[in-house]
Amino acid sequence: MNDMAELQASSARAAQKAAREANKLEKRLLRLAGQAIADFDMIGAGDRVMVCLSGGKDSYGLLDVLLTLRERAPIDFDLVAVNLDQKQPGFPAHVLPEYLQRRGVPFHIETQDTYSIVTRVIPAGKTMCSLCSRLRRGILYRVATELGATKIALGHHRDDILGTFFLNLFYGGKLKAMPPKLVSDDGRHVVIRPLAYVKEDDLARYAKLKDFPIIPCNLCGSQENLKRKEVKRMLAEWERCFPGRIENTFNALARVVPSHLMDARLFDFRGLAATGVPDANGDIAFDEDPCAEASEPTAGVIRFAESGDR
Repeated sequence: MNDMAELQASSARAAQKAAREANKLEKRLLRLAGQAIADFDMIGAGDRVMVCLSGGKDSYGLLDVLLTLRERAPIDFDLVAVNLDQKQPGFPAHVLPEYLQRRGVPFHIETQDTYSIVTRVIPAGKTMCSLCSRLRRGILYRVATELGATKIALGHHRDDILGTFFLNLFYGGKLKAMPPKLVSDDGRHVVIRPLAYVKEDDLARYAKLKDFPIIPCNLCGSQENLKRKEVKRMLAEWERCFPGRIENTFNALARVVPSHLMDARLFDFRGLAATGVPDANGDIAFDEDPCAEASEPTAGVIRFAESGDR
């Protein structure tokens, strides 16, 4: 075989390998999103799901996955994409409409100048995310009502949920995360997060694979010292140094044992009394050594390890 033929054969093998990896990635995202939707009963027959599309990798991935799942689902449901144009300077307003038209996705662009409000109210250098999020949330709830949406889908992923958990733990003094499904602040909408089981790294790879026209958020992107970014760096370091730790921590969010915490609103400590009946959740639970098999991630609710496409 001459050099040219060998080079072509090598390129062909590389292309085949890339195609296999891309196929595995897409299958993994579809499987995990489908599993989350089923586990938390996120979407039902006849639902009209409003997919909040920011122009970032996560929301693009969410829309793409839901479009594919809708084609394969045994039930009928509708999707409508909604983008909130917050009038940030330089925002390319044409990108999302052109993309959605190409995909044949019904959409609505809501234009509200929240950028001016946030920059006027928040002093320079201070965190803008909280106010920006509140304003955006209120507008999206209104739009959902106007569009007749029965569910509001957000693109938050596994790492967002874990990050929120540690933010509340470290800075809020609460055991609280970001649930895959909840009722909105105004009590009128059901908010879902179908990507709850999906890793951010996978979404980043998927965005490159699909060549999504990413629109960066310039409003808060320069705020490098945000607490959320500190937590993100911590999780990245854990993933590098302690494989399995993040997975175990995430699985723990679905294995809460109220009798072994300290919240009397969740467990009746005052009324606790001996019954004479053995209890598997009694003090023998402390005989277990959680570090004995630290190198083996716990096989949990999410069951990441069951598939060879990990």
